[in-house]
Amino acid sequence: MFKHNFITILRSFKRNRSSFIINLIGLSTGLACTLLIALWVQDEFKVDQFHENKDRLYQILERQTIADETSVSFTTVGMLAETLHEDFPEVEYATAVTHYSWFPKFGLSTGGDRLIKSTGQFVSEDFFNVFSYELLKGSRSQVLKDRNAIVISRSTAEKLFGSVEEAVGKTVQWHLADLERDAMVTGVFDGPPAHSTEQFDFVISFEIWKEMSPAVLNWGNNGTHIYTSLKEGASLDEFNNKILTLLQSRVENTNRELFATPFAEEYLYGKYEGGQRVGGRIENVRLFSIIAIFILLMACVNFMNLSTAKALRRAKEVGIKKAIGADRSVLVRQYLGESILLAAIGLCFALIIITLILPKFNEVTGKELSMSMDGSTILFMILVTVLTGILSGSYPALYLSQFNPAVVLKGKLSNSKSELLIRKGLVIFQFALSVILIVSVIIVYKQIDLLQNKDLGYKKDQLIYFEKEGQASNSLEMFTTELKKVPGVLDVSSTSNNIIGSYNKTSGVDWEGKDENEPIEFEVVDVDYDFIETMGMTMKEGRSFSRDYGADKTKIIFNEAAIDAMSLDEPVSKHVSLWGEDREIIGVVNNFHYESFYKEVKPLLFKIDPDKTIFVMARIRGDETQKVISDIRSFYEKFNPGYTFDYVSLNDKYQEQYASERQIGLLSTYFASLAIIISCLGLFGLAAFTTQSRIKEIGLRKIFGSSIPSIVVLLTKDFTKIVLIAIVIAIPISYVLATSWLQGFAYKTSVGVWVYVFAALLALIISWVTVGYQAVKAAYINPVKTSRE
Repeated sequence: MFKHNFITILRSFKRNRSSFIINLIGLSTGLACTLLIALWVQDEFKVDQFHENKDRLYQILERQTIADETSVSFTTVGMLAETLHEDFPEVEYATAVTHYSWFPKFGLSTGGDRLIKSTGQFVSEDFFNVFSYELLKGSRSQVLKDRNAIVISRSTAEKLFGSVEEAVGKTVQWHLADLERDAMVTGVFDGPPAHSTEQFDFVISFEIWKEMSPAVLNWGNNGTHIYTSLKEGASLDEFNNKILTLLQSRVENTNRELFATPFAEEYLYGKYEGGQRVGGRIENVRLFSIIAIFILLMACVNFMNLSTAKALRRAKEVGIKKAIGADRSVLVRQYLGESILLAAIGLCFALIIITLILPKFNEVTGKELSMSMDGSTILFMILVTVLTGILSGSYPALYLSQFNPAVVLKGKLSNSKSELLIRKGLVIFQFALSVILIVSVIIVYKQIDLLQNKDLGYKKDQLIYFEKEGQASNSLEMFTTELKKVPGVLDVSSTSNNIIGSYNKTSGVDWEGKDENEPIEFEVVDVDYDFIETMGMTMKEGRSFSRDYGADKTKIIFNEAAIDAMSLDEPVSKHVSLWGEDREIIGVVNNFHYESFYKEVKPLLFKIDPDKTIFVMARIRGDETQKVISDIRSFYEKFNPGYTFDYVSLNDKYQEQYASERQIGLLSTYFASLAIIISCLGLFGLAAFTTQSRIKEIGLRKIFGSSIPSIVVLLTKDFTKIVLIAIVIAIPISYVLATSWLQGFAYKTSVGVWVYVFAALLALIISWVTVGYQAVKAAYINPVKTSRE
């Protein structure tokens, strides 16, 4: 019986070659899409899951409410780790981390001329007890005991010393700006794995950072990441209740609250609104998982539609089998076997498609995915394929197997209204989803265009920055003066913040009329002279810093948001206190976006302190960019022997903030295209069958004088109605989805009616082209020939 069914299935494929090819293309494309997204989703869920104590590993965050607006900060007080470890018995370990992204790359050397650039961060003693980075050399509890210790990665050890074994006990010089220190290698770790959100080359004792930045000792400041692991059996809720008001006991009149959140969940669930977790990257995971399911469903719909549409052709086969004794279950198994076999063939083609497009998919997603044929992967593929076969074949199998043999053999079987309604409903589902995806793609790209072209309050183009180090740091004023003489360099200054993100906040600003019950956090940016001019910022009132005024190091400049938050009228010439030091306001700079468009512009202050700047900013001429950069490199390496010139384009750094959105846009475009193609395949097949079944009618109409255009309109009219219904259903759904996605941005694009009109017209044009081809082809057939059939 199996052999017989198998041969029957193959004959069916051969006899219905066109529908077989359409179904095969649809199913293989749907399966390829599903498997690719499954690979991506699986990889997303692996991030930060490698830590041995992940179920007890937490990050301490701050919740702050100002003027009824609650926000969450991922940084907090630098001294908090020590306090947690000493005063809270449920805390097993706690560590403070100054994140590597805040610094330029460090220079590491072994005392000779050779200097390598590496990513480093300052961490407190229990860092390797909190996190499970594998130590190849050294003890977790001992490697950071010494304040002059440095723990380096395997790759760094091999670059500096040739091997891991040679590194331990050796002295390394590290360079950061004008600071140069010796450190002893006390341990070597294997390096963060690919699925770690933290990627760094070495760590240095947090004690050095306390010395470099005494502000970290102030409980009124934040700017440090704090992580802790709780003891077995400790309650997170009880711990959060204890630390909630810890800051209030250390800082007067503060509205900052602490809470702990699972570190392993932050990658996927790290988005907060109103002080509460509301999602994050998990939204993208859900979105693309749903898209994968829908695209596979669309392929299954094609199979259902074409199978039921051709049911009359297989009716006699069913009638004869039933007449000779085959019961319904036998027929159901045969037709389900047919769909499962087709899905299996589709899987083979899907694997070929994945092999071809996986490199491009990795490029778009920024991952290194591979189709490993392990047991779980093979089981997943088999499961998806079988489910796809059963889903796509279940309705046709049940529909075909119910035919009455007496009615079938008498030739009285015809398409029922319910069958036609089901087929039309399935087409509506396909095109509704296509319209939703088209609208989504347009809105994502409109938002990305806004992010890329909105006035930021400064000019990011033709602006580069690089770290201040070596002689350039020791003689900063001379360096910037000489750099300005390089042809093509228009302006130069230095800063502690590259204006992409928040780095250092304080609530230590006081002024006359301040409401002590509403403390305000300010972003603190240390700058050199000419910074505002170099960045292309504009002053709302007052002036910027100038060497023409000898006492500007005691002055301060705020942004508009700060002045509004402080409720100051005519702020220029008024005095404020910054950490107890009197400063005069000399100007107010127009608001500029130093954080992403997900957030409103927050209060910020500038103060002159070249010694605390980290980056040199240079605006260059745009017509000969590469030549100017080449000249800067030559000057830099001559002025700063032993150091390499590594620069970053501010525009590129800005675009990195929205890499995820661009990925969504690009992937959505690909998936929308796939959905449209699959929809068109199904529509093409149905149109072909419909026109074939009406071929005699078409011939008669032509004989009685109908024109070709009127016949084409006749054949496309029913499909047009179906697509219009799909559009009516899709537009309100797409509006709700688009509005929900845009709510995450503080600044969002407008969604005009034209977006929906364009999507509707595109769907109609696609359907007309798909159906019109078959209609025109049928209309041109000789009516004499069709009347004989």
